Amino acid sequence: MALKVADTIVIADSRTVELTANVELPRGLPGNVEISSSGTITGDGYIIGGVKTLTASAKAFSNTVFTNGTYLITRDRLSPVQGSVSGYSSGGGTPPVVNTIDKFPFASDGNATDVGDLTQARQDVAGQSSSVSGYSSGGGPPPTGFNTIDKFPFAADGNATDVGDLTQTKRYVVGQSSSSSGYTSGGYAPPNIDTIEKFPFATDSNATDVGELTQARGSSSGQSSLVSGYTSGGNAPPRVTTIDKFPFAADGNATDVGDLTQGRYYTAGQSSTVSGYSSGGDVNPPVVNTIDKFPFASDTNATDVGNLTVTRYGPAGQSSDISGYSSGGNAPGISNVIDKFPFASDGNATDVGDLTQARQNAAGQQSGGNA
Repeated sequence: MALKVADTIVIADSRTVELTANVELPRGLPGNVEISSSGTITGDGYIIGGVKTLTASAKAFSNTVFTNGTYLITRDRLSPVQGSVSGYSSGGGTPPVVNTIDKFPFASDGNATDVGDLTQARQDVAGQSSSVSGYSSGGGPPPTGFNTIDKFPFAADGNATDVGDLTQTKRYVVGQSSSSSGYTSGGYAPPNIDTIEKFPFATDSNATDVGELTQARGSSSGQSSLVSGYTSGGNAPPRVTTIDKFPFAADGNATDVGDLTQGRYYTAGQSSTVSGYSSGGDVNPPVVNTIDKFPFASDTNATDVGNLTVTRYGPAGQSSDISGYSSGGNAPGISNVIDKFPFASDGNATDVGDLTQARQNAAGQQSGGNA
């Protein structure tokens, strides 16, 4: 058999081959995969001859001919808010409110390191991710808020810069990311608001008001599929179960597409390629450790698929290509724990590291995605 990578045959005999590393080419699109001699494939979505044959647990591939006896391996496009390199937690309250940008690895379980600062110390802030930068928008120290959109680089550790403004100052906001834009939805101005704002990744610029949620609310969680943004749960008040969905392709209002298993706020949002997750939160009372999952392919309610290691509200959410992360929060008692749970199967989270500071209500970002 032959293995073809980027139009070049790199394996041309009948060996049994185990793929041990990969680099996607080009970034940003479903593309070819370059094979090297070190590392380990940890995600699924690898396709041979149109058949998904590589997974986290099975790295050998079948003997299916693609064209002319040659195999072409491609990888499914990642969700805009999935990363393959690192997770970030920016800002938050310890107390006091801080400007810390922490980074932790996805490839191995480990503690976070302090890699930079936001331009302002703030909590209750929304997080967004492009392919090259992390963004933190809105938030602020109680009782005020900021309209600042901060941007920090993924390629090198460093401080954030102020690159634009939201249409108004607000806290308790939540973030979503398409391939070209960051979104900030809901929040508390005061009062609670239903605004959906959008700002571009390609240029540093202010946000514009592009739609409305189905209800005014703050302290929700945000999720993103390839085509839609989601805002789930929150405080209207009272605590709500609503899962809203709004389109990325055209500016417009959100629609109510389902419910979480519990009305709660201060939850963390995560996204796989096929599902959105909402973890932790405050039901008023109690504080819970619930991990809810809802599908992107159809509009329907969430199901309870696992538990965080401790009950907590106010964690930040991050997503790799195979796992969801919830970092920090209030357990009660401010926490520095980084939890990880699998996307491939429903299950509980495990404690895989610590932030540099115990804090709550930070923003989550991730690098190595192809947004």
